[in-house]
Amino acid sequence: MNKLENKVAYITGGSKGIGLGIAQSLLNEGMKVAITGRNIQAVQEAAKALDAGGERVLAIQSEVSVAADEVKAIQQTIEHFGQVDVVIANAGVGIFGSIEDLTEEQWKQTIDTNLTGVFNTIKASIDALKQTKGYIITIASLAGTNFFEKASAYNASKFGLVGFTQAVMLDLRKYGIKVSTIMPGSVTSYFNNHIPNDADAWKIQPEDIGEIVVGLLKMHPRTLPSKIEVRPSMPGK
Repeated sequence: MNKLENKVAYITGGSKGIGLGIAQSLLNEGMKVAITGRNIQAVQEAAKALDAGGERVLAIQSEVSVAADEVKAIQQTIEHFGQVDVVIANAGVGIFGSIEDLTEEQWKQTIDTNLTGVFNTIKASIDALKQTKGYIITIASLAGTNFFEKASAYNASKFGLVGFTQAVMLDLRKYGIKVSTIMPGSVTSYFNNHIPNDADAWKIQPEDIGEIVVGLLKMHPRTLPSKIEVRPSMPGK
């Protein structure tokens, strides 16, 4: 029997891009998934596309920057599927511009979603994951170690996310909970209002990140890759 079959994953930002790719990969392994997003119509449409019967995918509306939303979403997942085995903290935003032009509101939105949002998701799910000796995976970025121009808010959120995840890993492994962060480079997604197109073929694809997640979940319990950097195998065109 596949060791992932019938396990339950909770995925933030699961209606498109990396989150959707991860959801599909986990469904292919026989798992059940709850996907969340701010736009419930988009989440429901994604859930229907993933599983027309609706038995293995649950659509939930949640804003990760609101702690109460994440508590409620985790509760809904447990009520529907009975447990939570895997939490994928994927929801994120990218707002880019010089510090001279960056507004306080843009700064707050970036930090609240990319960093505080992950804090909210993990805090809401710890008790459930203690029960299943589960796995937390955060989706960070190579921007979490590599700074670049016009990305002060984004760099700050991802540098913070990488450090936060590593510290959480040390806090929770004593409970049998694994914690990893995946740090992708250029990925074909809808991130930052981008519309995927044929010119993105050289980039990492969302399903590639899904394969990495599956590999982590299938790894022997004694082994924990706590931080994974992944980039396109060829330079951008």
